[in-house]
Amino acid sequence: MTRRTVRIAMNGVTGRMGYRQHLVRSVLALREQGGLDLGDGETLWPEPVLVGRREPALRALAERHGLTEWSTDLDAVLADDTVDVYFDAQVTSARVAALTKAIAAGKHVYTEKPTAADLAGALELARLAREKGVRHGVVQDKLFLPGLRKLKRLIDGGFFGEILSVRGEFGYWVFEGDWQEAQRPSWNYRAEDGGGIVVDMFPHWEYVLHELFGRVTSVTAHVATHVPRRWDERGKPYEATADDAAYGIFQLEGGAVAQINSSWAVRVHRDELVEFQVDGTHGSAVAGLRDCRVQHRSATPKPVWNPDVPAAEAFREQWQDVPDNAEFDNGFKAQWELFLRHVALGEPYRWDLLAGARGVQLAELGLRSAAEGRRLEVPEVTL
Repeated sequence: MTRRTVRIAMNGVTGRMGYRQHLVRSVLALREQGGLDLGDGETLWPEPVLVGRREPALRALAERHGLTEWSTDLDAVLADDTVDVYFDAQVTSARVAALTKAIAAGKHVYTEKPTAADLAGALELARLAREKGVRHGVVQDKLFLPGLRKLKRLIDGGFFGEILSVRGEFGYWVFEGDWQEAQRPSWNYRAEDGGGIVVDMFPHWEYVLHELFGRVTSVTAHVATHVPRRWDERGKPYEATADDAAYGIFQLEGGAVAQINSSWAVRVHRDELVEFQVDGTHGSAVAGLRDCRVQHRSATPKPVWNPDVPAAEAFREQWQDVPDNAEFDNGFKAQWELFLRHVALGEPYRWDLLAGARGVQLAELGLRSAAEGRRLEVPEVTL
């Protein structure tokens, strides 16, 4: 067994998502399993180089996990010819400049989304990467969730017949930060810092809809800032300038329609933090992060509307669980493995910077739709 090392500059891993999902649950998890098996007796060994602005935080993180390489000098790290891949999990406002530098330095790039603050910036990144000839990928983690993988299995197996509609509910109550600490950083609620639920979640909904049901061809959106005053990490009040809820209707290629509500100002009354109900002529399904339940047309009951008597049917009990039929690894780790195989072996990989640009486009058009109060067409994105 031979071992090939891939050195990965990881920028933004002192943040919650970058640390938990990308460093610990993905890259370090690959090391714990002995590396990534490439076949033919070869293993790929990921070697993280931690990058960030706060030296004490980077040092503490490295010591906690027995890592030796970290730096606050991104330019120096990118100038290191032994670094193969640059990964970005910074705040959105810092992403374009860092990715542009990494591409210019000839690094393969893998990044969280949104890839840029606007479509022009996202397309420019894709163009630069293509011209430089580097390999590039965008995190599209929800495609690898067990619940959505089960849903994809149902679609591929023809369970639904003709798919008619998709209804999604996402969100939870994010505390204001005064009497209870907020679960999300304060920049999420400042538009000037790249915050807002549309720019955060519409890129997710774009790739989920695109990959499972068809390309989004039009969008109608309404956005709101339901909680206008919040408190930051230092306990100081600030005015929320970004949207914390978005209500979107998406027309899909092929005729199906999707309605997705996204909110950080909603209390959860569902089984999981995100759920999608898909209705088709032959059956329906409800998929969440992990579980998926179905109701086939042959087992669909015949409810009768009668507001004068209590409901006699336990509607949730009329659905059937979809079995796992497989072992599901962490979704972030699963995509990291595919991207690293793309880097090491040149295997196909379709979740690239152009795919990331589609998500930025949908967020941009969603905000414009809300501002103008009208339905907008979504053109196909090309370079």
